Amino acid sequence: MATDDFSAVSRALATEAVHAGREDLAGLGLHAPPLDLSTTYPSYDSRDEAARIDAFAATGALDDGPPVYARLSNPTVGRFETALAKLEGTESAVAFASGMAALTAVLLVRASLGLRHVVAVRPLYGCSDHLLNAGLLGTEVTWVDPAGIADAIRPDTGLVLVESPANPTLRELDLRAIAHSCGSVPLLADNTFATPVLQRPAESGARLVLHSATKYLGGHGDVMGGIVACDEEFARKLRQVRFTTGGVLHPFAGYLLLRGLATLPVRVRAASASAAELAGRLSADPRISAVHYPRIGGAMVAFETVGDPHEVIGAVRLITPAVSLGSVDTLIQHPASISHRIVDAGDRRSSGVSDRLLRMSVGLEDVEDLWADLDQALSGRQDRQERAGRRTGAVS
Repeated sequence: MATDDFSAVSRALATEAVHAGREDLAGLGLHAPPLDLSTTYPSYDSRDEAARIDAFAATGALDDGPPVYARLSNPTVGRFETALAKLEGTESAVAFASGMAALTAVLLVRASLGLRHVVAVRPLYGCSDHLLNAGLLGTEVTWVDPAGIADAIRPDTGLVLVESPANPTLRELDLRAIAHSCGSVPLLADNTFATPVLQRPAESGARLVLHSATKYLGGHGDVMGGIVACDEEFARKLRQVRFTTGGVLHPFAGYLLLRGLATLPVRVRAASASAAELAGRLSADPRISAVHYPRIGGAMVAFETVGDPHEVIGAVRLITPAVSLGSVDTLIQHPASISHRIVDAGDRRSSGVSDRLLRMSVGLEDVEDLWADLDQALSGRQDRQERAGRRTGAVS
């Protein structure tokens, strides 16, 4: 490393979030990253272009030459990939059109080697669970507790898949211990809920780190994407699958995601402070039977109601009742009805996803306003009607 190469010096996460993927901008005479919407690029040396395409087909490696076609690579998306890899502490990252497209690509890479068996720990995001359990890609899954991972591994096991904190129960796993149990089988850790602000699974031995970039990485509920942070060897295989299947991230999405990374540490820490406060208040509330909040913190809170959870969903006014998470505004949803509805009811309940569980993604609103909304929503229909009646009587 050259002593004057400041961009290669180890930097704090908050600094990398702002500058990663943008190191060349000053030299280009730019301040904001450019948005390249081209689908194709001119090339007057067709022999050289043919050689470059042959090299990609053989290895999946991207060279430093000009782009060829948007399904191969895009400069704006490449900036986002570079930035996320730095935040997660991996050699590379490969972006896709959604988190599910990213997971599908990982499974296809392993299946192409004849390694179709997956060992997984519940709960997972409902669609991830369904993708594995339905065998849509010709995969076979064995569901285990973390202690049973080593015994479940077979010669054709291609992947071990976990989430920590898990969706939606926020169960935390010992990633270092799980990575040890995997032996030579790659561990994929879904880090969507924690983000690299709270944990970097690669440091605990995960070879693959998955994000639904739609969530915290974008952070504003207006962009969809997925990304896998990994070593360069695996990244090359993922790029080949992406090129073949076409699950590419749109350049404008890449632009928004890169922009979202700049404020990721600030957003996650601010929302986490409010989430911790709300988790504490909910834990002391007799209308709540259980609260789930991770030891590492975060902006997600799950809680089980004594009364009807559907009434709570219907009664919030400031908080938005909607799927997804990680936005600047607070969202709440009933997993058994929406995000995990596709999972068999028995499997859902056995993994801790009860019918009274609500999942809340805390945003950047004032915590007192959020609590006031939760409080009135938890009060129940009759109590709200009585309050409304008292207010009407006072006015008259």
